[in-house]
Amino acid sequence: MQPPGVRRSVAGVSSPAQAAARLSLPGVMDAEGRVDESRLRMHVFKNGGLPPSERGLAWRFLFGMYPCSSTALERPLLQEQMAVRYQVMKRKWQQFLPAAVPLHLNGTDAELVAAVRHFDQRQARVQQQDRPEEVRDRLSFLTLQAQILFERVALEQAQLQEAVRIIDKDVPRTNRDLSFYQDEGLGNLLVLRDILITYAAFHPEVGYAQGMNDLCSRFLEVLDSEVDTFWSFSCYMEKFSKDFRADGLTRKIELEAALLKELDPPLYDHLVTDSMESFTFCHRWLLLGFQREFAYSDALRLFEILSCDHLELISQQVDRARYQERLAQQSSADADDESEPELQAVNTDFTFELFICAAILLENRENLLQCKDEVQLIQFTTSLQGTLDLNHTLQKAEQHFYNYCKSCSWDYLGARCGSRKSQEEDFFYLLRSLFVLK
Repeated sequence: MQPPGVRRSVAGVSSPAQAAARLSLPGVMDAEGRVDESRLRMHVFKNGGLPPSERGLAWRFLFGMYPCSSTALERPLLQEQMAVRYQVMKRKWQQFLPAAVPLHLNGTDAELVAAVRHFDQRQARVQQQDRPEEVRDRLSFLTLQAQILFERVALEQAQLQEAVRIIDKDVPRTNRDLSFYQDEGLGNLLVLRDILITYAAFHPEVGYAQGMNDLCSRFLEVLDSEVDTFWSFSCYMEKFSKDFRADGLTRKIELEAALLKELDPPLYDHLVTDSMESFTFCHRWLLLGFQREFAYSDALRLFEILSCDHLELISQQVDRARYQERLAQQSSADADDESEPELQAVNTDFTFELFICAAILLENRENLLQCKDEVQLIQFTTSLQGTLDLNHTLQKAEQHFYNYCKSCSWDYLGARCGSRKSQEEDFFYLLRSLFVLK
């Protein structure tokens, strides 16, 4: 990611220098270049994001492009392998659908015309690069491996053509006001297009859906590399592609409604009246990680915080600890003969992004209560774009998370420890186990 004020250029094809670079985050990377993933995720969450100087390299680990177990000696070869595989995949769809290779221009968008020119100039520079014979031989071998790997992949013509059609509509709509797309950086629109088409071609079960351009653009700006963006975006989509499907997003909105019902029943009751039960106004917030609700630099920080899954991982650890506790109780000779009902202290489906969403809703509670229909609701939530303070929202979200855990813990302990004298000690023991990452 280039610093502000630097004249933008088209992103590189690959970034071999990053493969041997080191993170300076305390306690995150060992002497051989391995990354402690739990420490990295904890650092992101507890520090409210990453320093801009560390962001590019850290994202390559955070989103899974580089295995955290890889060493600084192993990653350069891994980088070459990923670069070659991407190029083979890209050439495959270009040969399969040659009419989709150029972006068709109508001549009315001068910036797009300039974007194509800058992109073509970058391509010409890449083709003129001269490599030592040893490198050429190694790349030839890796290319042969990749061709064998993808030879059996059958591309779907109709589906790919439809994906290209939508991508060609969405890419020009990507926020060109960002400095990343200024000057020669306009050519990055064509880089973004190639990444999205390649992803859609080799992930037919996902394809392309509107909004992916904004999400992928975020990776491209931070990583400043076509190859690295493709693989990082692909790793991210392995987990979150369901959010771009109707059933996945419906499930997330249902969870948001359920959480709001827990936190503020009167506001929930108001929003589910007058055909507002779908909570569709939360659609874009959750799909794009609140990209437009905060200043752009803050939106990047929030994306990192949500992607680190710190609280979600803690909840999983607590579940495992509780399971081990139940096993120990069942095997104990002193265990009570009466079986206890299976209880869940917290709903682990309530991810931190849902608490962020709830914090925004509760902070604007009075205005939401004045909305009489869905049109007014959408108009009001749209007016929030770019106006929210991230640090304040994070504090509120953590407070709501704490209060939710406290309420659920009291219910849990009330069922399990009803006869004990000191429920307060039991509560703080459970709450400590929820927040402390061991």
